[in-house]
Amino acid sequence: MKVTSLDNPVKVDWFFEQGCRLDPAPYLSGALEARKRLEALPNTVRLDAVTNSIHHAGRFSRRWVENSEHGVPFFSSTDILEADYSYLPYVAKSAAKENPQLLIRPRWTLVTRSGTVGRIAYARPDIDGFACSEHVMRVLPNEKKIPAGYLNTFLRSRFGIPMIVSSAYGAIVQHIEPHHLVDLPVPRFDADLEHRIHDLVEEAARLRAGFQASLNAATEDFFRSVGLPELIDYRWHEQEPDLGFVVSGLSSSTLRALNFSPRAQLLIQKLKSVEHRSLGQICENGVLSRGIRFKRIDADEEHGVPLIGQRQAFWSRPEGRLISRGALPAEVFAKDETILVASQGTLGEREVYCRAILVTGTWLDHAYSEHFLRIDSGDSEVPGAYLFAFLRSEPAFRLFRSVSTGGKQQDIHEGLRSGIPVPTARYADRLRIAETVRHAFRDRDRADVLEDEALDLLTKAVEGAEV
Repeated sequence: MKVTSLDNPVKVDWFFEQGCRLDPAPYLSGALEARKRLEALPNTVRLDAVTNSIHHAGRFSRRWVENSEHGVPFFSSTDILEADYSYLPYVAKSAAKENPQLLIRPRWTLVTRSGTVGRIAYARPDIDGFACSEHVMRVLPNEKKIPAGYLNTFLRSRFGIPMIVSSAYGAIVQHIEPHHLVDLPVPRFDADLEHRIHDLVEEAARLRAGFQASLNAATEDFFRSVGLPELIDYRWHEQEPDLGFVVSGLSSSTLRALNFSPRAQLLIQKLKSVEHRSLGQICENGVLSRGIRFKRIDADEEHGVPLIGQRQAFWSRPEGRLISRGALPAEVFAKDETILVASQGTLGEREVYCRAILVTGTWLDHAYSEHFLRIDSGDSEVPGAYLFAFLRSEPAFRLFRSVSTGGKQQDIHEGLRSGIPVPTARYADRLRIAETVRHAFRDRDRADVLEDEALDLLTKAVEGAEV
């Protein structure tokens, strides 16, 4: 149970300021403590004084399409946290035209306002003109008055987030509205500091956009190098549907119709038409198996490591539960350039089931749940980074899904996954593709460092300011 700090007790006038709210959230979350501290600073302004608008898009008719020719990429409230935007759905351009407020622009701050309130993202330069759900608030900085990156850093700081979250109302599903944020106190400092923080955030956003571009380039390079350029923009739903097909030569491995999908079989034939090896052969001296089950013991930040699950693994900054490092088997960590594929879930188009991530750089410090298929190349001539360029692609995603097994919760068939063909480019091409992927992940790690540095500068400025 959380209780108030005796160094900063809840005062009776706070109740009146909060409209006589009797739930503990505003008083024990640190929100009022942060607000009082910021309001006492000599140069604090209201949020609406330094923004052009604080709004959300409102409800609209969701008309989904399959590609960018007829639609624009669409963010849900969770999608704004994603590291890789390659898997976003498309909402019809006509829907965006009817409601221009759906569209978002670079340097805006995006705040989740429904469900899990207060998750914050900075709009990268590569999302200009994307659409975004009404469950996400848009905070548009007035850049003549405040640097966009500085404002974003404040809102995602330990001073901004508690104030945003404490404004939420509702029982089962929490919400906030634009008018809850207009009077947030924003501390102002000298222009040099604010622009330094802004520059760090802008550079981080540029690096994250570079991360995306490099991954896309690596996958495109992969298919061109193996002689299958037609698979670069592969569109599963535009293929002939899997209806009324006949299969012969069945074995005891599976009787499930999904495992004999004609669309998947055509993909396999295409991949086998060029030089290739099976996934099982590549991983013969490596790893191709599900993670192990293990006991979870909660720990503090000093003694714990983040445990990353399937959903959070695809975020830019995953929010893993902290568990005791000393109680963990070595198998829950991953070797450099291990590929993790979300291997339990359902077949919904928006589910992460069968999507892949690469573990490298700073993410080697995390622990990973047993719900991932671990893929570690056993051949030094087939680097994990090269393999990832293929396994993150739409064709690989569809092949993994085609070898599903199970009832409501799907899993990836242990025998069938080994037979997935992996095209093998020339060795020099493999090295080039792998290096492109590695460059992408170095950019991602550098972006994390810059964002943390910006946050640290702001925190020290607030804590060091004379009240």
